[in-house]
Amino acid sequence: MLTLHSFLQSVFLFVKSLAVKVKKEQYRTSSVMMAGAVVIAVVAFGASGFGGSGKNALAAPRIQESTEESEEPEEEVISGGSSFVTEAKIQFGLLNTDSESQHLAGALLEQDVREKQRKEAAAQTQIEALQKQILKEKEEEEARRKAEEQRRAARRIQISDEDYQILLRIVQAEAGICDDKGKILVADVIINRVLSKRFPNTVKGVVYQRSQFQPVSNGRINSVKVTPDTIRCVDRALDGEDYSNGALYFMNRQASGRQASWFDSSLTYLFAHGGHEFFK
Repeated sequence: MLTLHSFLQSVFLFVKSLAVKVKKEQYRTSSVMMAGAVVIAVVAFGASGFGGSGKNALAAPRIQESTEESEEPEEEVISGGSSFVTEAKIQFGLLNTDSESQHLAGALLEQDVREKQRKEAAAQTQIEALQKQILKEKEEEEARRKAEEQRRAARRIQISDEDYQILLRIVQAEAGICDDKGKILVADVIINRVLSKRFPNTVKGVVYQRSQFQPVSNGRINSVKVTPDTIRCVDRALDGEDYSNGALYFMNRQASGRQASWFDSSLTYLFAHGGHEFFK
């Protein structure tokens, strides 16, 4: 490539050769042409320099593009590596989360199992306690039943048909207008006397003992009509049903008159029921 100096020197020699050949009147034209040539030379040189710059400029984007192309994979690798690391962290975090969730679920399940076992044990304890209570109540009930049966058996007396009829009549005469308990109480007093050593050992002997029962004294015992209710109450008394607390005497205070003072002074008062007061 020609330098600017050599190019201008060539132009000058060319113009000088033209100046020898042209006439004087054409010198102006030659001067103009020379100036134009100089301008063209300057422009050409500038273009040449610009071309170099342009070439360099064109090369620069290529280099930059090449650099960018070479850098892009690095960025991609870095980006890919970062993405891989991030994804690994996420996966690790998920694994940790899953592990923690499983651990928590296991702990909750174990707690639930223990709570159920505790409740089952408590329920079993309650059931066993209830069973023991039921068994104890059954045993106590059985003991009471046996005691009552023994008591009733001890009160069962050997009674003849005649004694049975006398007992029905005296209960009807003394407590015919009373309730069932009142009738049973009168029969109980007579049975208590039969069982006591202080009185005769038969119903007939007790009922017809002198001056003991007013219906016997006035003969009313022979005129009463025994009701089914009285029969049922006497049978209950003979079977051992007893409310007397061991009473051996009873009286109707209004019907007893002056004899009531003897009951009060000589006997122990127990209770009153159905118009009768009971003593022993």
